[in-house]
Amino acid sequence: MESRDKIFGIKSEREFTVFALELFRDQYARNAVYHEFVDARKVAPAGVTRLEDIPFLPIEFFKTHDVVCGNMPPQAVFRSSGTTGMVRSRHLVTDLGMYRRSFIRGFELIYGDPADVQFLALTPTPEQAPDSSLVYMIEKLMDLSSSPENGFFLANHTGLSARLSQRRARNKKMVLIGLTYALVDFATKYPGDYSPLIVIETGGMKGHRTEITRDELHSLLCPAFGLDQVHSEYGMTELLSQAWSQGEGRFSTPPWMKVLIRDPNDPLSYLGPSENGGINIIDLANQDSCSFIATQDLGRMHYDGQFEVLGRFEASDVRGCGLLI
Repeated sequence: MESRDKIFGIKSEREFTVFALELFRDQYARNAVYHEFVDARKVAPAGVTRLEDIPFLPIEFFKTHDVVCGNMPPQAVFRSSGTTGMVRSRHLVTDLGMYRRSFIRGFELIYGDPADVQFLALTPTPEQAPDSSLVYMIEKLMDLSSSPENGFFLANHTGLSARLSQRRARNKKMVLIGLTYALVDFATKYPGDYSPLIVIETGGMKGHRTEITRDELHSLLCPAFGLDQVHSEYGMTELLSQAWSQGEGRFSTPPWMKVLIRDPNDPLSYLGPSENGGINIIDLANQDSCSFIATQDLGRMHYDGQFEVLGRFEASDVRGCGLLI
């Protein structure tokens, strides 16, 4: 465990690159699907010396293949959300402990110790969505909090309104994390001044309401909750790490996660800050699957290292946490 956890001590770009190149060669050797993909790209691992030279596996492979290293039985199988008849992505996770350590440390970097937080969720319960990586993360954060005021409220808006009106538990931050459409539904029915409160949205409308821009969402939720900013979480079934935004849709990654923006017209080339393109993700926590994922999301980097998510490629499936119900 100690050697696997070294990624959480990364302090520089150089360290990140060293870990990433080492993990690339390891996953090429242990992951049959990724090995075949790299060979098909005619890339010789020994000649890969930059992050930009690493082949990024299209995220669609998780719908058609078991993208996993070796033959270890999975401790969990997380599945993406989807409409009826849609092929869902599957992520075979052989080390749930690594997932827990990644999302706990990532959360701590932004919000501090989960023990000091009261968590309220507008998502399904773990019983309703046992294969959701998002719900699993929220449940385990609640366990660390141990606040008697924690709870899932997707089917109990009245109870959530009462809980918010009671204000936060003594010495605890109050965090409301939820599916975007569920937050909009609640805010429409039960607006109020709930400050101090941190609201974190986790996805789009995706089949439940008409899609709206992030600015439109912000202008709707902020006055409804009496807040200046709405926070966001950017994660997906195929990853073991998340990026977090504390407002204005600008996301920060933990030191063991990195975003690159690929040229939509030349997926083997990369763009600089302020240019729009496809989001590629390196997740060094994803050690027993594939750490190098080409998503179907569109985004852009900022000069300070933060990034924005602008939408999705038109041909991509409707998918994400908003389809959990």
